[in-house]
Amino acid sequence: MDASETRGRPTAEEIDGLLLGMPARYTRGEVAAEAGVPTALTERIWRALGFASLADDAVAFSDGDVAALRRVRMMLDSELLDEQTVIRMARALGQTTARLAQWQAEIMIGAMLPPDEEPSDEDLTRILDTARELLPGFEQVLVHVWRTQLAAAGTRLLTMADSQAEAVPTRLLLAVGFADLVSFTRRSSELTERELAELVEGFEARAADVVAAHGARLVKTLGDEVLFTAPTPAQAAAIALDLVEADELRIGIAYGPVLPLLGDVFGTTVNLAARLTSIARPGAIVVDTGMAEDLGDRPEFEVRRLRRRPARGLGVVQPHVLRRSPH
Repeated sequence: MDASETRGRPTAEEIDGLLLGMPARYTRGEVAAEAGVPTALTERIWRALGFASLADDAVAFSDGDVAALRRVRMMLDSELLDEQTVIRMARALGQTTARLAQWQAEIMIGAMLPPDEEPSDEDLTRILDTARELLPGFEQVLVHVWRTQLAAAGTRLLTMADSQAEAVPTRLLLAVGFADLVSFTRRSSELTERELAELVEGFEARAADVVAAHGARLVKTLGDEVLFTAPTPAQAAAIALDLVEADELRIGIAYGPVLPLLGDVFGTTVNLAARLTSIARPGAIVVDTGMAEDLGDRPEFEVRRLRRRPARGLGVVQPHVLRRSPH
């Protein structure tokens, strides 16, 4: 008999022991004192990371938490970061890794558990044993990918700064696109939960692949909609044309100044792209004047002006339909 079949349901302590590697030893006051970080700052960091507030006497922190807080204290002492920046970085880390952890856990569970059946204790134990084997490799890959993504983000920002004559870009000229699944509400009511999940995951996966292939950035996914940015109108146009060939979509794209903040993008250009998406018919790509002017002389694209129309919050806009050139 396999060893995993002789054990009962995994406990929370077993999961913590596997993933954290260290037992909880400290209350929140004790972990702050051990690390030499003010208790108030420790609590702010904890909340920014996305964890619930704990009672004063709850023993929930390990030596790993002490070591992490000591690194924060060293950054503050060296004046490399101030408290506000530490909190912002903690919030970015917490929100991103929370989604990553949830996503990866769902993938593992979905791959290893029998569909539409109540998992047994043996099923859950098998997942825990698999996680134990995979965790060291996952951790190394995670750090490598994070460093690579950080390098790519830095390169993008420097390239944009050079092209836009800004040493530290706060508003960037970008093409912003929304791709929206057509009739998602109707289609979702006709599908089972599993079929709906497959539809959404398939759409997001294809969008991510296409955006990455063209050297652009997938900013976020919203179930039936994705938001992407590209350095140039030509890249955004190529992405949109590839996307509509694979899915029943409508897409809106605008080109102009964008404010990057909290990993997201904001500004009138983003709002305009959203409004253009609502104007687009199924299977169509609608772009603004900035996009149209840039793409007009490119032989691989065909741009046709539509009638002017009002867009909520933006006044009257001039949309254009984008197609792949037949020549």
